Amino acid sequence: MSRSYEIDMCSGALIPKILQFSIPLMLSGILQLLFNAADIIVVGQFTGSQAMAAVGSTGSLNNLIVNIFLGLSIGSSVLMARYYGAKENDNIHELVHTSVLLSLISGTVLIVIGIILAHPLLMWMGTPADVIDQSVLYMRIVFLGMPAMLTYDFGAGILRAIGDTRRPLVYLTAAGVINACLNVFFVVCFGLGVAGVAIATIISQYISAFLVIRCMIKSDATYKLSLKELRIYKSKLNQIVRIGLPAGIQGAVFNISNVLIQSSINSFGSIAMAGNTAAANIEGFVYTSMNSLYQASTSFTSQNVGARKTERIVPVLLSCLMIVSIVGIGLSSLVVIFGKELLGIYSGNAEVIQYGLQRLHVVCLTYFTCGLMDVACGSIRGLGYSIAPTLVSLTGACGLRIIWIYTIFRLDHTLFNLYLSYPVSWVITFTAHIICFIVFYRKWKNETSARSRLSRIAAHSPK
Repeated sequence: MSRSYEIDMCSGALIPKILQFSIPLMLSGILQLLFNAADIIVVGQFTGSQAMAAVGSTGSLNNLIVNIFLGLSIGSSVLMARYYGAKENDNIHELVHTSVLLSLISGTVLIVIGIILAHPLLMWMGTPADVIDQSVLYMRIVFLGMPAMLTYDFGAGILRAIGDTRRPLVYLTAAGVINACLNVFFVVCFGLGVAGVAIATIISQYISAFLVIRCMIKSDATYKLSLKELRIYKSKLNQIVRIGLPAGIQGAVFNISNVLIQSSINSFGSIAMAGNTAAANIEGFVYTSMNSLYQASTSFTSQNVGARKTERIVPVLLSCLMIVSIVGIGLSSLVVIFGKELLGIYSGNAEVIQYGLQRLHVVCLTYFTCGLMDVACGSIRGLGYSIAPTLVSLTGACGLRIIWIYTIFRLDHTLFNLYLSYPVSWVITFTAHIICFIVFYRKWKNETSARSRLSRIAAHSPK
């Protein structure tokens, strides 16, 4: 029965299968974003712009801390797709049980880190005095949900690696509806403010984690989970870390530049912070739609690497680049056209809306280049090379943004100039990723051809 949820990525037309994989993933990502959007909308409309700024100001900092662990889920997903393409069932069993236990351990560690570091890190970011207390409270409560968030991400990553993007969508739909209802319940009925939306978020996260784990326990497929067999298999942990840790470090260091940008935005005051928060949240819906193509490029490439389908690797990249361009340009255009109305959902304050429009007109209009950058990076990771795209991304995107903040932005201290650092870094990094893909693809292709020749020679050698 579980086979009906899986996608054969190693044969047949690519574009229909990429869309079959990506569309539920887009919807899943949008629903996941609605967790945070519901928080921001409810506090913005019922509590005020300061509470809205408090919730938004923690986003880049949360990502900075969490992304190293989320990177490990990428490593798990890449390995799952490769083992599935190669039909290595024993490796799948060990990987599944290692991944789930690793997610629980990592989530527990994150609770401690988040609670202890929330206040000093938010102070380091220059969070205004009228926002800091609410920001710390929100962040500490949200980190209590980290075991659930990581368990869902690891579990959903395993399902997506074999092509099942529909059931994670169903689970997030259920959790998202509960989150939205609880937001209103805690904030409007009980007046809990930022604490209320944080509690609603972690409840919904534990629900989505429970559903994905229940799915794996009840499955009769190769990824079936048995809680009694949870253990860390050293060889699988090493491979997860080898592929996932560079991705996690990339995400974390990326967010160092985002934290610096957030700190720079903080210098313009809480109204500018609220406008930036609303605009960034709207852009998030475009980003997560494009990110589904990053995950498609990674999974499709990994499965075909496992099956040694050399001829499908480049078409996977080209198909994903084409689709992500269409998605990015189309959605970004709609966001800019209806920007005022969309920002009005978050806040009725005219100044907040005006600050939000400033960001949308610079960042969102060029967002498709970020999608191109991510897809190219995903294909390189699918080939099994994780350190190189990390170094390229850190140098081309993160490093350039930091330099930009301390040079060009200091010379012209405007939000427009600050936001311009995003598209410049995306274009440069995408170009570098394409060059890396060509180099690594040729290397992998030559190695695969050499192994095939050796196998044929061995098969025809006298016994």
